[in-house]
Amino acid sequence: MWNDQLRDVTTRRATSRQWAALGVLVLAVVLLAVDATVLSLAVPALSRDLGPSATELLWIGDVYSFALAGLLVTMGTLADRIGRKKLLLTGSAAFGAASVLAALAPNAGTLIAARLLLGVAGATLMPSTLSIIRNIFTDPRQRTSAIAVWSAGAGGGAAIGPLVGGVLLSHFWWGSVFLINVPVMVVLIVAGFFLIPESRDPAPGRFDLPSALLSMLAIIPLVYAVKQTATHGIGAVQVVAAVVAVVSGVVFVRRQSRLTAPLIDVTLFRRPAFSGAVTTNFIAIFAFSGLLFFFSQYLQLVRGYSPLRAGLGELPATIASIVVVGIASLAVSRYGRGRALAAGLALTSLGLALLALVAGADNYGWLALALVPVGLGVGLALTLTTDAVVSSVPSKRAGAASAISETAYELGVALGIALLGTMLTIVYRGNIVLPTGVPADTEAAVRDSLASAAAALPPDSELLVAAREAFVHAMQAVSIAAAVIVVVSAVVAWRVVPSDRTEGRH
Repeated sequence: MWNDQLRDVTTRRATSRQWAALGVLVLAVVLLAVDATVLSLAVPALSRDLGPSATELLWIGDVYSFALAGLLVTMGTLADRIGRKKLLLTGSAAFGAASVLAALAPNAGTLIAARLLLGVAGATLMPSTLSIIRNIFTDPRQRTSAIAVWSAGAGGGAAIGPLVGGVLLSHFWWGSVFLINVPVMVVLIVAGFFLIPESRDPAPGRFDLPSALLSMLAIIPLVYAVKQTATHGIGAVQVVAAVVAVVSGVVFVRRQSRLTAPLIDVTLFRRPAFSGAVTTNFIAIFAFSGLLFFFSQYLQLVRGYSPLRAGLGELPATIASIVVVGIASLAVSRYGRGRALAAGLALTSLGLALLALVAGADNYGWLALALVPVGLGVGLALTLTTDAVVSSVPSKRAGAASAISETAYELGVALGIALLGTMLTIVYRGNIVLPTGVPADTEAAVRDSLASAAAALPPDSELLVAAREAFVHAMQAVSIAAAVIVVVSAVVAWRVVPSDRTEGRH
């Protein structure tokens, strides 16, 4: 049925106006990615000014991702119904207003509320940008290139977040990391009004509020359970949250199969091109987000880099992911989507394995070389999986499909940091050997994490040297584990995702 509908879409080459519209859409994605990573650098400064409790500080960091992940499906479907351009521009205005509120927050409670609003507004932007790309780029090769640019913007924004934050915080107060959003959103709204065409589903059917609530109950408690388990270990609250998420997810899927106008057409997952793409999208970002999590710590706590220099140290992966823009559509044309996707994942696995081998090297150049195949592979994988997902549905349902892709991305980020971060902690603690006679508080700090060991011990302490060595061993183990996971997903992509070079070219 979908293929017949797809064939009804007239394929046309994009004009310069449509490529300019892509620039506006990528601007939104870059800003969201920067906003997701820049806050961590501002935590010490805002803590001094606002004095948040430990719980408030946790919510300042987490409430954004809870709202963003939980509302993606609802907002993607809403975009199909009310108009993608309308929702994008409305969300952009809301994002700018929430940024001002966050920047000028007089207390922790106001900042938490502002971060919640930023997450809600962000959820309107991500699926809207992808679904608009699906609608304005109907030529398959051009669409793949456009999505490659979109993916590079998302990855590049996440990488430059620490750089932007480092520059701003060295000259201005902590609120500047939020206030920088405002002029960008003004440009986006003005340019988007003139350049972006409106599109929507002409016959969307009735909006099902229970499905929207169930989708939130399936995602938000799951993200909460994962984050809390990674931070505090398994507890009763986390177990209850996970059970609520699973039950809500099952009920949600069953409800979608009975509705004439579902939020998500669950029958799409019967298509190998769709289900395989969503799965490999999740696995690729799972490995990449886990890598960035422990690699940032490694550069700062083991090699002694400043946050700004650490951000620069991660640039080889970012630059490599941008290079993918020029090769993604060529790779699909020559090898087919499944084989090209498998090659991208294999490259990622190779880079992770190399990173494990050179983690103890004195020369940073070896690390940079290991990051290049990681960036190339993840960039290619994310581009092709996103392209496969949005190409698998008719343009009128592009918002809902984009939301599925983005939800897989957000869950991959949360689970990658939580599970690989937990593994890092377990292996780190297993490698720590402390001499007898160490004070109890010092022992507790060293065993807790390398960050707490660095805070509790003098820089030339032998214990700190031992803690750094244990961290490097843990990082190597996690890199190898991530490489194995990714190479398995490469085999799955090779076998499951079709490699017909005409796939999706209707």
